[in-house]
Amino acid sequence: MINISILSNARGLAPGLLLVGTIALASQFIAARYGGPVMLYAILFGIAFNFLNDEPNCATGIQFASKRILQLGVVLLGAGVTLAEITALGWATAALVAGAVIATITIGWAVGRAGKLSSAHSVLSAGAVAICGASAAMAIASVLPQNKDSERNLILTVVGVTSLSTLAMVIYPSLTHLLGFSDMRAGIFLGATIHDVAQVIGAGYIVSDEAAEVAAVVKLMRVTLLAPAVLAIALVFSRSGGNAGATERAFPLFLIGFAALMSANSFGIISPEARAFLSDASRWSLVAAVSALGVKTSLKDLFEVGPRPVAVLFLQTLFLAGFVIAGGFFLSGALPR
Repeated sequence: MINISILSNARGLAPGLLLVGTIALASQFIAARYGGPVMLYAILFGIAFNFLNDEPNCATGIQFASKRILQLGVVLLGAGVTLAEITALGWATAALVAGAVIATITIGWAVGRAGKLSSAHSVLSAGAVAICGASAAMAIASVLPQNKDSERNLILTVVGVTSLSTLAMVIYPSLTHLLGFSDMRAGIFLGATIHDVAQVIGAGYIVSDEAAEVAAVVKLMRVTLLAPAVLAIALVFSRSGGNAGATERAFPLFLIGFAALMSANSFGIISPEARAFLSDASRWSLVAAVSALGVKTSLKDLFEVGPRPVAVLFLQTLFLAGFVIAGGFFLSGALPR
């Protein structure tokens, strides 16, 4: 009976997962061949297949990918983080990054509310900017109250934050030069402000090899704050919402997996080969999840929202950059040179 049930579930998931996997493969191929952000390709290709979201044979697998595969991708992110790499840059860098994340989520939420976004949409946008772009957006969205606009808001946030991250990759290296930052300071700034990992490393290499290495580690600092930030957001919304599923949101179990992998990696339990494999698996899982979200998104719904969410994302991004610049000057004596 169990085997029949498992087989039946697999058959139900297969068409949707095959569609999502195909979109993810196409997105990775285009990004590798021609450059550009793979997440953005995944969304755009997924939207092109939106008509299949209402197809009963595909709907179950698409829903599974947008929820469970998303959570798997967030869990596997933990394998790319070690506490030793983070502590090597000192307390001042850690304080700057933590302060920037907390301030950006707080002030970013206020900016969103001033821009007439819902409270959930505001914190989703602010959290994506503050921590790690599309990955953070998807993790935060999984613990927010769900309504008819939830998936649309998530897609808008992922598209916006990915586009702004690409723009920052081009502009920020020149900004660090204008501000007279050393390679070390430039790496700290880039890692603390650019949203997505690929763009962080790309911007770092525009400055120097040292800047790229430092930027990557600082970015990992921000990733370690994903679990406590998501947990705090889940607790806040579970207390204020009171709707179904609040208990699961108040303590999202997939964050335990994230913390466990991060701990195992920090203690050297995970080999470099396994770490590389899990990192690739995380990236593929998140691309597949974004592809599924794209399929579930209608262009008509996106255009109905208007320019406010993009303007809010832009202001939140400017705030983060300004905070890190100001904080860097304030802590200049304590930051590594």
